[in-house]
Amino acid sequence: MSDIKTVILTGASRGIGHATAKRFDDAGWRVITCSRDEVPVERLATDSVHRHMVADLGDSESLDNFIAEANEFLGDDQLHGLVNNAGVSPKTEFKERLGCLNADFDVWREVFELNFFAPLRLGRGFAAALHRGSGAVVNVTSIAGHRVHPFAGSAYATSKAALSALTREMAAEFAHLSVRVNAVAPGEIETAMLSPETEVMIPRIPLHRLGLPADVAGAIYFLCSDDSAYVSGTEIMVAGGQHVF
Repeated sequence: MSDIKTVILTGASRGIGHATAKRFDDAGWRVITCSRDEVPVERLATDSVHRHMVADLGDSESLDNFIAEANEFLGDDQLHGLVNNAGVSPKTEFKERLGCLNADFDVWREVFELNFFAPLRLGRGFAAALHRGSGAVVNVTSIAGHRVHPFAGSAYATSKAALSALTREMAAEFAHLSVRVNAVAPGEIETAMLSPETEVMIPRIPLHRLGLPADVAGAIYFLCSDDSAYVSGTEIMVAGGQHVF
């Protein structure tokens, strides 16, 4: 498989992950995906070079098994991209925002396990393969990691802020492996995670529309491609200009 580039993508079954898998597939990359669900049959051709693995990255044993299975599948092949997209943004049973005062600490731990610790452990687990490919890591953060958000909860927001800081630290350390590390911070993107009330945010978005998963996928692909060969330690806001206010 030395003549084809390979990317590992987490949280690939829907939304941004689905669009990102398609973006890499369209560009001729081999895509290794994982999610808690079996891959929808319509996502990628079953007779392709791609591989989907079922894993719950919030569970330590399942995450370790995924890393081992993916590395076994790679063998001595190079890895050119790792996209840490899997994440969770819990709400109350009434779909209300979970804040600092009303969220159980177990919820906070679950959020940080998936949103923060999983990208760190995946980066470590695939460091050797990324080094072989002089690859790139892209962490999917959030605009909520930079400002108080009316719908995203405190645990989610702080986990994404921590992931932004981790991106900087990884960029400094992984550079010694010839691996670049960057992040994309989506704003209001039309996915299942979006709150129904989000349309009230549109007047605060300079481009006056919600983003599409493909908008984020394009930025992720750019950060894994040769076009960003000298870009590392950067976080791209994919928010229609919302972050400037």
